[in-house]
Amino acid sequence: MDMSAAPVATADPPLPAKRSRMTDTTDRFLPLLGGLVFAVIWEAVVRGFHVSPFTLPPPSLVLVTLIKSFPELMRALAFTATISITAFLLAVFSGVALGMLITQNRRIERMVWPYAIALQVTPMVAIAPLIVIWVGLDRAWLALLILAWIVAFFPMLSNAVVGMKSADHGLRNVFALYRASPWQRFCYLQLPAALPYIVAGMRISAGLSVIGAVVAEFVAGSGSATGLAWVIVQAGTMLDIARMFAALVVLGLFGLAMSATTGLIQTLLLGAWHESAVKQEN
Repeated sequence: MDMSAAPVATADPPLPAKRSRMTDTTDRFLPLLGGLVFAVIWEAVVRGFHVSPFTLPPPSLVLVTLIKSFPELMRALAFTATISITAFLLAVFSGVALGMLITQNRRIERMVWPYAIALQVTPMVAIAPLIVIWVGLDRAWLALLILAWIVAFFPMLSNAVVGMKSADHGLRNVFALYRASPWQRFCYLQLPAALPYIVAGMRISAGLSVIGAVVAEFVAGSGSATGLAWVIVQAGTMLDIARMFAALVVLGLFGLAMSATTGLIQTLLLGAWHESAVKQEN
């Protein structure tokens, strides 16, 4: 039998790499395009309806104010960013460490968990004056750091605890069968299972740390803080609405940078094996 004439099954040709790169580039510019469209509509509405700049300044005026006040805004951003990033890192380390203790001992969980919930639901406005008094008015930055940490802490703790408890029960039995030590069970079973939850908690806490730092400066700054929140307060007092919007733009860009950083961390930690970080094609 002549096999040379038999049809040969061939796989579909892969998507060209050039087309894939063009699609990725287009996707990266879509947020910028959406922002430009929104700014154009905003500018047209403000100018078309003759809206007062004391009510709603046009984007062009906000941009001019941003350029003029750039050094001042960068100094304020440095203060807010330092508080936010430090509070975020403290929340990550303390949340994971306490979560590890809670999941290793049920008595510790019963003793600590109610107080963690109480700390989370306590309004910042209620405890800010106490913390300012305890740390002293000359160290307002420390009060802001503590308040921002309180806001960002609970999502890390909650996600770490849920993640470490979500380890497969069949694997738990295998580890028990081979008499693994608590440290081996934590390193090779609980921590890998909790890693996606921890990363999700990091993405939540990153945003909350920024919110916590700004709100803490509003309620506990006492005029001694120099962050973006105080710039917004001063601009509102002087009816400099364009400067207020410029500070909000800088704050929003910093929040996007924090989100992008945690997204990069998620890709580095989970991109090779977990479904949540695997790139999917439409």
